[in-house]
Amino acid sequence: MKKLLLIFLLYFTFYDVFGQQEATTTSGKKVWLWENGTWTYADSLKTWNPKIAKIAQLEIPKMMSKDVVIRHSGFSLSYNETHEQANWVAYELTKEKTVKLYNRTDKFIEDPKVKTGTAQSKDYTSSGYDRGHLAPAADMGWSATAMAESFYYSNMSPQNPGFNRGIWKKLEELVRTWAVENEALYIATGPVLNGSLPSIGVNKVSVPKYYYKVILDYNLPDIKGIGFILENKSSTQPLQYYAVSVDSVEKFTGIDFFFALPNEQEEVIEKTLCLPCWSWDNTTSINEKSTVKQEQLLEQNESNEAELKTSAAVQCSGVTKAGDRCKRNTTNANGRCYQH
Repeated sequence: MKKLLLIFLLYFTFYDVFGQQEATTTSGKKVWLWENGTWTYADSLKTWNPKIAKIAQLEIPKMMSKDVVIRHSGFSLSYNETHEQANWVAYELTKEKTVKLYNRTDKFIEDPKVKTGTAQSKDYTSSGYDRGHLAPAADMGWSATAMAESFYYSNMSPQNPGFNRGIWKKLEELVRTWAVENEALYIATGPVLNGSLPSIGVNKVSVPKYYYKVILDYNLPDIKGIGFILENKSSTQPLQYYAVSVDSVEKFTGIDFFFALPNEQEEVIEKTLCLPCWSWDNTTSINEKSTVKQEQLLEQNESNEAELKTSAAVQCSGVTKAGDRCKRNTTNANGRCYQH
């Protein structure tokens, strides 16, 4: 592993760009090298101009066989009874919906559509954790009903106060800016759930270590996608530090996002991370670079690999059509990836 990485380093010039390494190949192509040793092309999607058509419920991830989609006026979700919170919450945010017409209700209540029952106020009382919104209340200010539903406990997850009121809030605000700039976005967000999480309250609400958000701009001319994986703790890092490809979020969570896209479009959009394709107002410029020593990169790679190994990702227990065990990893509590 180390030999391969050292050989790779001989052919690339690396720069530290908020957790990713920008590299230039000998042929002049730009790539992003991630701390876990993976990489993706950083080519801009602005020159890519595919045909698009309206796809109903494009924001909804691919469902597991036993999952049920719960639909509210402003968002949909898949509820995880084991962890007493959503696997994901998904919605379309248009430019028009960013206009605030109604104020926060701050009335946290159980979701009447979750037949098995959701978490309750007593689960969070004196827990030390915020009732963190997955679909932000500020994204639902276009409708009194949507605003009220955003305070359902099915849309809550235990978040560190510094995280909820800090880096997570900054990301939510940036996404609203992007919705205005790009006319409309498809968003899926949620906790990374696995079987080894601590819990709070009598209902044993799991406390996630990580949260994710994936975003799709499916409007011409600049079709693009981006993902984020953030640890449930305070951070002073710029948001670019946490930006990853949608493919990376899929591998980390075991969830298949934007599967309704035509296959060729899904492949290009989800594997490509183009930071300059998005605006980053009030964040540090991505052009600020510093040389990274080979020894430092190796240490970062080893540290990140160790972190991923302890994130409770396991090999999928599903069986392929050929009768072999699936080779994908998953953090789903049922031990199966999105295809099983």
